Amino acid sequence: MRHTEGQDSNDGIIHISQSGLIALQREARLLRSPKGQIRSQHNGGYVSSFRGRGMEFDEARLYQPGDDVRNIDWRVTARTNKPHSKVFREERERPVLLWVDFRAPMFFGTRQYFKSVMAAKVAAILAWKSCHQGDRLGGLIFSEQGHLEIRPGRGKSAVLQLIQHLSEYSYQQHKDSAALKDRQQASEHALKRLLHVAHPGSLIYLISDFRHVSSQLESTLSRLGRHNELELIHLHDPLEAQLPQAGLYRVTDGRDETEINSADASVRERYQQRFSQHQQNLKNLCLKIAVRYLPLSTEQPLLSGLMSTPLASSDQVQQ
Repeated sequence: MRHTEGQDSNDGIIHISQSGLIALQREARLLRSPKGQIRSQHNGGYVSSFRGRGMEFDEARLYQPGDDVRNIDWRVTARTNKPHSKVFREERERPVLLWVDFRAPMFFGTRQYFKSVMAAKVAAILAWKSCHQGDRLGGLIFSEQGHLEIRPGRGKSAVLQLIQHLSEYSYQQHKDSAALKDRQQASEHALKRLLHVAHPGSLIYLISDFRHVSSQLESTLSRLGRHNELELIHLHDPLEAQLPQAGLYRVTDGRDETEINSADASVRERYQQRFSQHQQNLKNLCLKIAVRYLPLSTEQPLLSGLMSTPLASSDQVQQ
């Protein structure tokens, strides 16, 4: 998926260069955190709005009277024949994970750019925001063709590493139309890996159109939500939500062509109902397990969309 940057009329439309994602650092500085989410004060440079901040192992020392026996380091104790206790310190940076979908359905768009480009932009802005806040940034990027995990790291270098891979995935070619089974398997694997790589206290953004997502989505989010803060960012194109006015429309995936006949009002209604039901199912899921839900359309200004108040927050569930 390597590519060489240069003048490209399609840059930012059907794929996006690293330089285009790096430039989003300015927008990220304007992106503020949701209000009303502050719950606890922890060591570090800011007030945390997230629950379940983890404790990080610091060292093993000789057991002292009063130490919790549950913290005895049995390996060191066995090696030295002297009882040792584990000493922990509070994590000073919040781990932030970006779960980004680059499966075939994401490479579609009729307004401004493909959903895949929007996903890369959203991820880049959130990555820069995390960097500005002093968080540790990691990612999980996937498609039918590949899967990439980036361990959380600190600073600008972590953002640039993520941006490099986001750009590369945006340039990938879907030579053959991936079968529904392949799409579901790709999302299922990515969800399973998310359970393994996410540490308690993480902020996790899931960025996708959530089409043909594994049936494990609810159980995975439910398990992750017990000790992490989650936000589901639902991307869609206007044509997915509603067919255009009556007429014949030709569409292509770059290889095959077909026509959409939107003259039949009943067809338009059923089409719109399918999308509305998909969106409502996601909303209901988020309300059920207290996950924030943020819908974004490719036709709306990206920054203002990200600054919108997410729906289905845990505060709304409690009301």
